Amino acid sequence: MKNIAVIGSGTMGNGIAHVFAQNGYKVALIDISQEALKRALATIGKNLDRQIKKEKITESDKEATLANITTFTKVKEGVTDADLVVEAATENPDIKFQIFKELDELCKPECILASNTSSISITKIAAQTKRPEKVIGMHFMNPVPVMKLVEIIRGYKTTDAVTKTIMETSKSLAKVPVEVNDYPGFVANRILIPMINEAIITLNEGIAGVEEIDTVMKLGMAHPMGPLQLADFIGLDVCLSIMEVLYEGLGNDKYAPSPLLINMVTAGNLGVKSGEGFYNWTHGTKELIVSDYFKK
Repeated sequence: MKNIAVIGSGTMGNGIAHVFAQNGYKVALIDISQEALKRALATIGKNLDRQIKKEKITESDKEATLANITTFTKVKEGVTDADLVVEAATENPDIKFQIFKELDELCKPECILASNTSSISITKIAAQTKRPEKVIGMHFMNPVPVMKLVEIIRGYKTTDAVTKTIMETSKSLAKVPVEVNDYPGFVANRILIPMINEAIITLNEGIAGVEEIDTVMKLGMAHPMGPLQLADFIGLDVCLSIMEVLYEGLGNDKYAPSPLLINMVTAGNLGVKSGEGFYNWTHGTKELIVSDYFKK
């Protein structure tokens, strides 16, 4: 496996392209927006500079990594020679289904199709193709260049051979792959996102404020970041989408998304990406937001 195509150049897409390219793979980074691709390459460059500053790589390593990435605005041109395609588009079932239908038509028969989805059924995604045995989940963690875990999700028809190939490919990226089965939220988000949702419910019920909740979880549970700050980093829209997948897929009221989460997403307060969530991020650093929602 030498040629990798990555669909989507956002936070996850450019991170995935970064780690593949840094480990010697030829990467086609694909996005419909040329401007988004320019931003992605700039982000990858900045992240490589951080690695240089920490003396983890050299300047020549950075140049080699960037040389391994070619950008495309047309899917057909980017996936022609791909041995593996990793889809990292918006966490929306309809969008992902359409992408996989298109990839199935455009990619060579032996190409493996992977999704970076954080919660959507791999079996449902695979059902959009004529090669469900070659469809698998590769759920990278954010930030991709730093985080070691990759959840490898087998669909109902994913073969042992494809699973083994993707496990070994993940190891070649200096990642730690963990194989899980295809159930709503898989493992990481089946546990993490309901915890975040519970923190939002705790805030909405006036039990404690934003900073107090985050401090309890950081100092009391040794979490590197509080759940509300983490929600801002993940994106409140993504948190809501995952909760809705859990609620629909598991049919249990304990997975019902918090009304406050729903209201914030409806209002466009999505966290870091919009500049405002549980904290204000418009100046690049977090500042506590004081509003009626967040008062005790």
